[in-house]
Amino acid sequence: MKQKLFFTLAISGLCLSASAQKVKFTEYDLDNGLHVILHQDKTAPVVAVSVMYHVGSKDEDPQRTGFAHFFEHLLFEGSDNLKRGEFMKTVSSNGGQNNANTSQDRTFYYEVFPSNQLELGMWLESERMLHPKIDEIGVKTQNEVVKEEKRMRIDNAPYGQFAANIFQKLYAGTPYQWAPIGTMEHLDAAKLSEFLAFFKKYYAPNNAVLTIAGDLDIDKTKELVTKYFAEVPKGEPVVKKPYDLKPITQQIIDTAYDANIQIPAIMAAYRVPGMRSRDTKVLEMISTVLTGGASSRLNTKLVDEKKTALQVGALNYTLEDVGAYITYALPNNNTPIADLLKDIDAEVVRIQTDLISENEFKKLQNQFENSFVSANSKMLGVAENLSNGYTFHNKNTNDINEELDAIKSITREEIRDVARKYLNSNQRVVLYYLPKK
Repeated sequence: MKQKLFFTLAISGLCLSASAQKVKFTEYDLDNGLHVILHQDKTAPVVAVSVMYHVGSKDEDPQRTGFAHFFEHLLFEGSDNLKRGEFMKTVSSNGGQNNANTSQDRTFYYEVFPSNQLELGMWLESERMLHPKIDEIGVKTQNEVVKEEKRMRIDNAPYGQFAANIFQKLYAGTPYQWAPIGTMEHLDAAKLSEFLAFFKKYYAPNNAVLTIAGDLDIDKTKELVTKYFAEVPKGEPVVKKPYDLKPITQQIIDTAYDANIQIPAIMAAYRVPGMRSRDTKVLEMISTVLTGGASSRLNTKLVDEKKTALQVGALNYTLEDVGAYITYALPNNNTPIADLLKDIDAEVVRIQTDLISENEFKKLQNQFENSFVSANSKMLGVAENLSNGYTFHNKNTNDINEELDAIKSITREEIRDVARKYLNSNQRVVLYYLPKK
């Protein structure tokens, strides 16, 4: 039995060391400002083509929220050379997959194709950037799609409004106070000219990163990049709007009601720094200590031993400029939710007071190394991480190769000190999330 266990661990170690190699890439700029990142990996005949635009919900007019997410949908309508509704059909009929997603900070489009369809993926993204179909028909069609998405994922989903309620209080007065889905009334009121102006301002090549990863030839791919993207006209420089962030000096308590739930929840959210801060990685480690798996501290204490919680969690919601560290719990056996918060707080204080054990720390490092390897095991993950490095880490595309070393350098003392710095009751929002009668 011991021999078998040792063999398994040894094989796991070999896999980690083999997979966690440096990600090689080539990067350069076109004359129109488009940043290009190419990564060659001939392990499988697959290629990911992606474009990340540095625009999210925080770049919107407060009276026109939801524009960035709306464009995530609108730019699938077609183009001057692609009939309405043919974008996704073209991808699937050629053996590919595609999708897009929007956050407060960026919009990310991608296709994953067999490598012999690389040129098709690049043509599709160039069509989206060069001359997409933005007209009254498309706006009306996608308006209904977005409304249905909001109804399904937020309005009628259990606990669907919790993030929106937290950010309204935690980042009141800033562009982070509204959710990427936006307000339907704002989209209904918008004119076509406003959509066209939003596209012209933010979806220019000088506000985007084209990242291609997979089974490709670097020189041939460069030729295709020039062929399909060099003609896209450069836009005006995008200047991010400044905003003031007033400090939180005492606990804010709020209540929200949800007709879609029967079990209440309690949440506590703390202001923490954005993704460029080293402290962000430390906070992610703290989350793992608290609720990263069945043997984590809060799961063991509240779910297994005391049986006072059906579910408990801690997560670091990381954004470009800021972040939200959120803890939450759902009660079991009619436990008062205020008692759950006390138990969560007690474990946070324990991290602030005592160093985690050496064994716990070693386990934590292994978990993060596994997570790092997993995130870069597929070409789409590599493409997104390369794009994130350039977009959000001061144009440091090599952040993908520096992240693991940064994680390994974090100490037990640093975990304790970061918890002391940010996770204090006078710096947070507490949300009682209750069933609506």
